[in-house]
Amino acid sequence: MSNVSLDKIKLDERHWPQSAELNLEIHDCPHPRSTIEWWYVNGHLNSAEGKAYSFFASFFRLAIGQDPLTQAYRFAYSLTWGLVDVEGQRYFPHSLVDPSAPEVGLETIKKGSSKKDRLFQQALKEIFEENCVPLPDRMLQQEVGIAEECLDLDFDGNRLLKREGGYDLFLRSPDGSQELTLRVDPRISPVRHGRDGEVVGTSGEDMFYYFIPMNQVQGQMKLDGRTVAVSGSAWYDHEFAKPKEIVEEKLDVDLLHDIAWNWISVQFAEGGQLTAYDLFDQERNSISAGRWCVSIDASGAPRYPDDFLFEPLEYWTSTRTFQSYPVKWRFRVPALDLEAEVKACFPEQEFVTLLSEPAFWEGRIELKGTRAGEAVEGHGFIEISGFGNIHRIEDFLGSVTQATRGAMERLLPLEPSEADLQRMVASPERAHFLKGLDGELYVERVLKPIREIIERGGKCWRSYAALACIDMVGGNSQDFEDWLIWPEMLHTGSLIIDDIQDQSAVRRGGPSCHAAHGEAVAINAGNAAYFLGQTLLLDDTLTPELKLRVYELYFETMRAAHAGQAMDICGFEHLMPGVIESGNSDQLEERILSVHRLKSAVPAAMLARLGAIKGGGSEAQIDRLGDYFEALGLAFQIMDDVLNLRGFEKNLKDKGEDITAGKLTMPVVKALGRLERGRREWLWTELQAGHQDPYAIGDVIQCLDACAAIDDCVIQAEALVEDAWSALREHIPASQTSLRLRAFSWFVLRRHY
Repeated sequence: MSNVSLDKIKLDERHWPQSAELNLEIHDCPHPRSTIEWWYVNGHLNSAEGKAYSFFASFFRLAIGQDPLTQAYRFAYSLTWGLVDVEGQRYFPHSLVDPSAPEVGLETIKKGSSKKDRLFQQALKEIFEENCVPLPDRMLQQEVGIAEECLDLDFDGNRLLKREGGYDLFLRSPDGSQELTLRVDPRISPVRHGRDGEVVGTSGEDMFYYFIPMNQVQGQMKLDGRTVAVSGSAWYDHEFAKPKEIVEEKLDVDLLHDIAWNWISVQFAEGGQLTAYDLFDQERNSISAGRWCVSIDASGAPRYPDDFLFEPLEYWTSTRTFQSYPVKWRFRVPALDLEAEVKACFPEQEFVTLLSEPAFWEGRIELKGTRAGEAVEGHGFIEISGFGNIHRIEDFLGSVTQATRGAMERLLPLEPSEADLQRMVASPERAHFLKGLDGELYVERVLKPIREIIERGGKCWRSYAALACIDMVGGNSQDFEDWLIWPEMLHTGSLIIDDIQDQSAVRRGGPSCHAAHGEAVAINAGNAAYFLGQTLLLDDTLTPELKLRVYELYFETMRAAHAGQAMDICGFEHLMPGVIESGNSDQLEERILSVHRLKSAVPAAMLARLGAIKGGGSEAQIDRLGDYFEALGLAFQIMDDVLNLRGFEKNLKDKGEDITAGKLTMPVVKALGRLERGRREWLWTELQAGHQDPYAIGDVIQCLDACAAIDDCVIQAEALVEDAWSALREHIPASQTSLRLRAFSWFVLRRHY
């Protein structure tokens, strides 16, 4: 056989396995003709002290271009890895993305191929134009080292390399607080996945997939300032795309995932391993795009069952992304007579990253069940990606609303236990307060009236404010999930009382509280809503200093809100003769803004400050976030006045109903400052007339539009938000949370509800 043909055989074997047995000296190496490739390791460790930990790491590369002369691919690299503290229920995710990420991201947005809401895209574009990526992602700082003739990967000092008899793995967090230095030694031969190693990739490409499900691990782990010896077991995966000829100078790169998937790996305590995954094509109504299951016995021999069931039983919602993930499953493999329950060792194992927007879930799980009638148990990992991704800001706010309803069920239960009543009415020290209390009547006359209004609610953006600010300053909002309901209770209490004072019969598409239950019950329920949130402060994990700051901010807000309500009740008609005479509406505008600030902006600012305090933010961050949400609250009310004239989406309110009510809104005030005397008198007369006729209302709106009063309100609202955002950005880094908050600010300015 000639040397040429020998070279051809070697080339084919290097780039796509041809032999019956895998040669890891060849196939562990990078595949330069594969457009996508990754190496993955997960493992379960025990320290010398007997504490359990788990880890995973994925070294990834994707072809994003091609040399026009050599046809060699230009790759983008990324690394995702995480450390799981099982006993402490802590999750430490880390991701490094290629320096080309901003360029590729901008190109994706420019092409219009991104699925994200245009406001999310606009916010992300701002970040990319600064040549950075949003935290928690970080960009690789050094050129990636990747040998082509052997497995030796170096991603900013994070390394995976092949040595005689096994692999060495080194992982280090950017701040050096977590490190893993591990020796991974295979104990069985590699196993082919799929159809003799061939599977369909997450973008529909042909892939080759093999894995080594049992490896012995020894090494060291650094965590909490200590370095300890660890040992355990690991799982190794390698997957790469089938080579294809691409002659274009630039690849058409799409970083979005159209495929969703579940993937599980299990190592049984009794010996043997199992893996299964299913892919779903999201573009075609989540139909199956391939599914495989592989069982490996104690000797390392694989078996390929043709069916399995992977059924979610319980879900968990992240307060960072408001994505919901299953955290408990029923797992069945009929051919193995295996039936088991799989459960996350704790729910909070979400990995937020631009690489799989907005996040995926990858965490340690425990399995218990039976196989062929015998009890089995094991531990492993599950990865969930692509399901229910939220691409529209309206859907995101809808998820916030749903999570807020969950908090309401926990904090204001309609079937309260004795402990619930004690929490809401009394305290553990004074449980005798409940003696003789009719619990059912308490629910009917206090909780139900409050819940009725909340359950008809809008977007719950006030609830999101507090939790977003926790994450913005580096805290963990998941610890404060139930605080979602406090802003809604505060807001609902004010709505109930407002409706009584204004004698409004309708609220949020249904009867107002006093119309349904009578004024006495409504007044009591509205006031109770102001105080029920205080039960959240009974949490012993909160420091006395934090509780004191919460109390001070809350009561400062309540004083301000009641001052604003008093001014609103009094109205500003007494200023109108002077305004009509002089044409100077500056004082009137200042008074209107004062009411908006005291009633709406101050509560929003308070929630932001509380969030930043709970998240451990600096005083500058606390102040700037408070200022930003105060500006946002003012802008929200100004835009509410604008929308009342231009119309709400789905006719949620009658167009021009403020004109019918004769309200002095911001557009009216601005018009009074620029119209001639005769037109000022006409406008005021029309407002006092309380017109129901749409033509008369249309004449007033046309007047306000013609003098640019409505447009000037929009400009004012935009300036308030932009100025506050500029001040805030000096004190916070770009992050996935800041991205959503930036998009939300534009949503407020451009909303139609």
